[in-house]
Amino acid sequence: MKKYVLGMDFGTLSARAIIIDALSGEELSESVFEYPHGVMDRELPDGTLLPPRCALEHPEDYLVAMKRVISEAIALAGLTADDISGVGLDFTGCTMLAVDENATPLCFDDKYKNNPCAYVQLWKSHHAEEQAQRITAIAKERGEKWLDIYGGAVISEWMLPKILYILENAPEIYDAAYRFTEAGDWLTHLLTGNETHATSFVGLKALWNAEDGYPTDEFFAAVHPRLAGIIGSKLSENILPVGDIAGYIDERGAALTGLKIGTPVAQAVIDAPAGMPGLGIIGEGELMAILGTSGCYIVNSKKSISIKGIAGYVKESIYSGYYTYEAGQCCLGDGFDWFIKNFVPESYTADAESQGVNIHKYLREKAKKMKIGESRLIVLDWFNGNRSVLSDGDLSGMIVGLTLSTRPEHIYRAMIEGMAFGTKMIVDNFDENGLPIKSICASGGIARKDELLMQIFADVLGREIKVGGTTQACALGSTVYASVAAGIHSNMDDAIKAIAKPPVKTYYPIPENHKAYLALFEEYKALHDYFGRGGNNVMKRI
Repeated sequence: MKKYVLGMDFGTLSARAIIIDALSGEELSESVFEYPHGVMDRELPDGTLLPPRCALEHPEDYLVAMKRVISEAIALAGLTADDISGVGLDFTGCTMLAVDENATPLCFDDKYKNNPCAYVQLWKSHHAEEQAQRITAIAKERGEKWLDIYGGAVISEWMLPKILYILENAPEIYDAAYRFTEAGDWLTHLLTGNETHATSFVGLKALWNAEDGYPTDEFFAAVHPRLAGIIGSKLSENILPVGDIAGYIDERGAALTGLKIGTPVAQAVIDAPAGMPGLGIIGEGELMAILGTSGCYIVNSKKSISIKGIAGYVKESIYSGYYTYEAGQCCLGDGFDWFIKNFVPESYTADAESQGVNIHKYLREKAKKMKIGESRLIVLDWFNGNRSVLSDGDLSGMIVGLTLSTRPEHIYRAMIEGMAFGTKMIVDNFDENGLPIKSICASGGIARKDELLMQIFADVLGREIKVGGTTQACALGSTVYASVAAGIHSNMDDAIKAIAKPPVKTYYPIPENHKAYLALFEEYKALHDYFGRGGNNVMKRI
């Protein structure tokens, strides 16, 4: 007997769906759809210019993508909607939007379609940095204990700074918003008719914790008088743990997806943590590295520990009985794409095309031939700010050591090394603060495709790095939750045993490379501390 479940993963640039047999773990089909509008960081569809460091998306893209990937995945699997026993989904976070009482995004209203604040405020948008720093300062002045959960700082990627930015820059949107919601929770609302909010989102991105709930109303009023009373009004208190059932496909959900009415839908989860059950990572000290548009580094512990410089930790946001800790880099794959689009000469592109390879592989092959330190470059990997361990979205990236002899491949390799050094800062921070990292498992498109990057990461860290056995760890993790919601498995442990994919490859550090990189890492740290901790980043002050 077979039991089929569907998992959806909504990433930064595209959505994907997979269908598996929840009893055997067999993957039947996979579908991917790129968002038509993509990331809007310069202007809205009507030409309205966006403020600096702003990154928006159009919620219509998610609805189009959801219907497309579901119908295609079901067709490719040779199934019908009646065969799908359960649905799960994950989403980037904090990716938030303002909606009305019917859960309709405000940007769908002609009155607001030219207002940037009416659109989806993407996770990587840093336009609320000033608000984030002000919130952090107020929390410190008031001695708010919850601040320790978030490494001592509120960052601009989160819910409250984005809401405050909207209140101060587009009060008409704040007034019109019935609710501010994570995009993942918005989709489960549309699918089921039930408005629920996952601990995964509110815990890591909206200052909520299981012990005390949200911060007090007095704190919100201190941030801005009009935020008084926001909890229970514009921010819902209907919070459910990950693993619970959000509801069942209703008529609207069936019309949006083609799924059968009554199909159970699991509570949504943030995309990176969803990868853990997909990769079978359960125990303490097992670090999961999701290497994609950004870098996310997640580890579980049964202890509650305050660690400065992490993005935060949440109780039971993935597994019962565990705290999940998260740190990350705001820019990983994004950085390479930016470099390719803006700094690679046409001669390189033409040569790559003549060889029948993409430009990334072309540059990797050139970079692979270089010796460690040959370029004499060091890169500070803050091209979209720093999430960990400096928690400062205003920081700008740097390439130190450029000369007239510098070639594109020199910079490309130095960027890989800089991102590896940034990862080492994160891993060392966990190690040094009572959360020892015992093993590392990597997933994401980069982990599967880029052998040079993975070897450099292993050499810099001086650790073995396993590569997960699926190209879609997050979507697969969502099927784990879907199988529990559908009652196919009675608990997460059984579901993971049946569904999770074991590692397919291991990268081992080369001792002489590690020794060489440790010397370069000391130079990176010196620059990191001078420009990141000392207030000496000139571009930050402009």
